[in-house]
Amino acid sequence: MASTVSPEALVRAYLTASAARDVAAAQGFLAEDAEIVFPGGAPRRTAAEIFAGSARRYQSVDKVIERVDVAPGTQADERVVYCSGTLFGVWTDGTPFEGIRFIDRFVVRDGRIQSQMVWNDTAFVRPPARDAA
Repeated sequence: MASTVSPEALVRAYLTASAARDVAAAQGFLAEDAEIVFPGGAPRRTAAEIFAGSARRYQSVDKVIERVDVAPGTQADERVVYCSGTLFGVWTDGTPFEGIRFIDRFVVRDGRIQSQMVWNDTAFVRPPARDAA
């Protein structure tokens, strides 16, 4: 890998920047042709697109990382990083949440995140929509 930063450290730094909603810092970890896919399947290409999408669901969201596993990728210079744990934060209606399971699969190549696949249980615990009164 071209970077001296380990794939795990790179992913952790990206997640820290993402939780802080630091668009420039988060974007700096992504490859130019990165593809990020969240539950529902819509691909996102930039940190700004990611944050815009999550703003429709959360006031804030962060991760408690419980485990990180790094494995070889399909190319010699590629690593796959699996990160799992739980989400916590605040829904858009102000209701706090915690303990929602997640797993992210990152492909890291040349010191950048090439892709991220995100799975979580938010659809099962999200508060129901409230009628506007």
